[in-house]
Amino acid sequence: MGVEIERKFLLAGDCWRALGTPLLLRQGYLSADPARVVRVRVAGDQAWLTIKGRSVGATRGEWEYPIPLADANALLDDLCEQPIIEKYRREIAHAGHIWEVDEFLGANQGLVVAEIELAAEDQPFDKPDWIGADVTHDARYFNSSLVKRPYSSW
Repeated sequence: MGVEIERKFLLAGDCWRALGTPLLLRQGYLSADPARVVRVRVAGDQAWLTIKGRSVGATRGEWEYPIPLADANALLDDLCEQPIIEKYRREIAHAGHIWEVDEFLGANQGLVVAEIELAAEDQPFDKPDWIGADVTHDARYFNSSLVKRPYSSW
């Protein structure tokens, strides 16, 4: 079983925009049930099917499999809950970690979050000065929640 330990933060300021190269991601959900999230994601010419279990703290089971791009696009267009999540992701190295900064588009325009994956929930890490409030445990910020209640409706 794969395990994901992830912390999520809002951003402070805009200096992160000069860091990393933005990559467009499209993702949709076959299941957004918190006990079993099933996601389809396309990034460039690659695609994945990801299954995530229920979060316990900042930890949850995660399984990810590459799938054919044509299959992913068909799933996104025909089977996934709408709207599809579209966002630009920047991977930014800082103090031995990779921060993933997601700038959302469409109904979630204006939302920007940063995530860091850790080896343990209590693993120390250095926050860049552009990191703001910790929203790890706020379900509104889960991508699967943004399909049902987009940021523009908050």
